[in-house]
Amino acid sequence: FATLRAYYGFMWGHPGKKLLFMGAEFAQRDEWNHNKSLDWHLLQYPPHQGVQAWVKDLNSLYRAAPALWLKDNEANGFSWLDCDNAESSIFSFIRQTDKQSATDASLIFIVNMTPEVHYGFRTGLPDRKSAGAYSERLNSDSAFYGGSYVGNQGVINAEAIPYQGMPYSALITVPPLACLVLGKG
Repeated sequence: FATLRAYYGFMWGHPGKKLLFMGAEFAQRDEWNHNKSLDWHLLQYPPHQGVQAWVKDLNSLYRAAPALWLKDNEANGFSWLDCDNAESSIFSFIRQTDKQSATDASLIFIVNMTPEVHYGFRTGLPDRKSAGAYSERLNSDSAFYGGSYVGNQGVINAEAIPYQGMPYSALITVPPLACLVLGKG
């Protein structure tokens, strides 16, 4: 379930339209069959409830954050921070509305595809105005989604240390098999 939540976070953050097959929004195990109902009874189990809550919150973020859809088909709406981290298996990227303007609307996605927690993990941050606090907008490892509740207690402090081609960076805790979504403020 943790891997599925991490993957859904990656998919919702990555450019392109978001498509789930029937039942995937609550982690139905069996392939959909047009001759029977979805396996709604699985929602009696907390792991399935957690996936459903995660998809609901991803959808809410998608609707509220123009960075996830405004430039979905334009190259300047997406930037990799790190797509070659084979050692830690962590992908990180930015979704943005306009690379030339203030980056308040930018979202940073950090996806850990291993069961290891990474403490003191440095990531680049695109704030061009000043260093300051970023918030952990979503964390798929939250206990609310059935995770182990590893994270950054909601706040990440940016430092004026350039990293990954960005003017600022921060040391963060990256939860196991999880997706973090960071935003300014």
